[in-house]
Amino acid sequence: MDFRFSEEQDMVRDSARKLGRRWGPRMRELHEKTLDEGIFDPRLLADFAETGFAGALIPEQYGGSGMGLTALALAMEAMAVEGAGSAMIMLTQMNALCILRAGPDELREKYLPPIAAGEMTMAFAITEPDAGSNSFRMSSVAERRGDDIVLNGTKTFITGVDVADKVLIIARSMPYEQRKAQKMPKTAGFNVVIVDPKAKGFSMTELPTRGIEGLKQWTLHFDDVVVDDVVGDEHMGIIPMFDVLNAERTLAASVALGLTENLLNRAVEYAKDRKVFGDRAIGSYQAIQHPLAEVKAELEAVRLLFYKCATMFDQGARPMEIGPYATMCKFLAGELAIKAADHALQTFGGNGFSSEYGLIDSYVQARLLRTAPISREMVLNQVAEHVLGLPRSY
Repeated sequence: MDFRFSEEQDMVRDSARKLGRRWGPRMRELHEKTLDEGIFDPRLLADFAETGFAGALIPEQYGGSGMGLTALALAMEAMAVEGAGSAMIMLTQMNALCILRAGPDELREKYLPPIAAGEMTMAFAITEPDAGSNSFRMSSVAERRGDDIVLNGTKTFITGVDVADKVLIIARSMPYEQRKAQKMPKTAGFNVVIVDPKAKGFSMTELPTRGIEGLKQWTLHFDDVVVDDVVGDEHMGIIPMFDVLNAERTLAASVALGLTENLLNRAVEYAKDRKVFGDRAIGSYQAIQHPLAEVKAELEAVRLLFYKCATMFDQGARPMEIGPYATMCKFLAGELAIKAADHALQTFGGNGFSSEYGLIDSYVQARLLRTAPISREMVLNQVAEHVLGLPRSY
C-alpha cells in the first residue's frame, strides 16, 4: 500500500495550486459580479479547462483529458486551499458524468466536448418544496407528448441557474399514481432531462439566501416546457443519477478539505503576527496552538478517506461499495471545515467578524457543507442502517 502521490498527481496538485493562486485574490470580485450583474466570469472556466481539469471525467474521444476523479478532486482541493473555486464547476462536472455514464452517444458528443473545453456550464435541479432528502416524493413530471418530452412542476434551492447554459433536471416520467398502478419498481418512472433556462414556460424566483460562493439560489417553475434532451433510458432516470452521487460527495469533500486548510493557514499566519500581551505572539499560547493543531491532525486523517473514495471510483468499484465511504467522507470533511472556521474566527477575535478579513463569509460557506449536498442527519441515518445494520430510523 503506497501512500505517496504519483508524479502525475504531484503535477496536478502543482498546476491547481498555481491556478488557485491566480484566482484566489479575485474570487470576491467574481462573486460580486455574479451576484450584481448575473455574469459568471468565463475566464475561470477557460483556465480550468486549459489545465485539463474540466475534462478530467471525460474520455479523450469526447475532448476530455480522462485523468479521472482522483485528479479532479486533488485539483479542486488544491484550488480551495488558495481560496479559489466555484460550485458551478462541481455541478457541471457531476452533470457531465451523468451524461457520460447514461448516454446516449448523441448526447455525449453534443455536451461533453464543450464542457471539457470550459465553454458550457450546467446547473442541477432535483430538490422540490415537498421533496428534499427524499427524492422519491418529487411531483414534477417530464412526460412524453408525441415526439416531445414536456416538463411541468417546481424545483427549489437550485444553484446558479441564472448563469448556467443548461439545467439538468430530474422529474417523474409519469405521475406517481400511474407508476404505482403499473406496478413498476420504486426506482422507475423518472426522467433525467436537459433544459435551456431561456425556454418558453421556464421561469424562476430568486431566494434570499447566501453562502453559495456568490451564486444565487432559485425556485424554478415549469409550465409545459419542452425539454432539449433526455439523458439515458426513458422512465429509468433515477438510476444513472444515483450512480454519480458518490462523485458529487467526494468532490464536496475536496472543497471542504481545501477550505479547512485555507482557514488553518490563515489562522496560523495571524497567530504568528498578532501580539496582545508584551512581545509574545498569540500563537505562542497553548490556548491558541492546541485547537489549530487538532484541526491539522484531523485534516490529515480525513484526507486519507478522501483519497480512498476517489481512488475506488477510478478503479471501477461498484456504487454500493463506494457509497458508504463517500458519504462518511463528506460528513467528516464538512464537520471539520466548520471546526476550522470556528477556530480561525476565535484566533482572529473581533477581526474575524470584519468583512476585511473575509472569515465570516468562509464560516457561512463551511456551514453550508453540513447541510449540502446531503445533510449530516441523512449521512448518519445511512451509515447506521446500511453500514452498521441497525433498523431504519426514518
